[in-house]
Amino acid sequence: MITKGQERCLYVFPTSEFGRIAAQLRETPMTHKAARAYSRVFFASAHDEVPDKQGRVTIPGHLREYAGLGRDLVVIGASTRVEIWDKLAWDTYLAESEDEFADIEEGVLPGGL
Repeated sequence: MITKGQERCLYVFPTSEFGRIAAQLRETPMTHKAARAYSRVFFASAHDEVPDKQGRVTIPGHLREYAGLGRDLVVIGASTRVEIWDKLAWDTYLAESEDEFADIEEGVLPGGL
């Protein structure tokens, strides 16, 4: 499944992981405004893409436009998903976040490494 991700990239999930996330979102009360907004964008932009015989997938035009995908792409592993970035956008994101990387550990990883 391919859908919109944060920071103008695309998220690619295996079907099982997409289903797990969908189940989590179903558990969130409909009265939760942020969850409604996230669900709308997340599911409305989701496409089930099947790789061809060479392992390639088509990225729908509206998702290419959302992520600003040009000719050069970057594909990264991000735990349970793959992210697809325009190369220039990824390079910019990485340059802007590398200085903060060391400081992020404490708030993200319980107990540190």
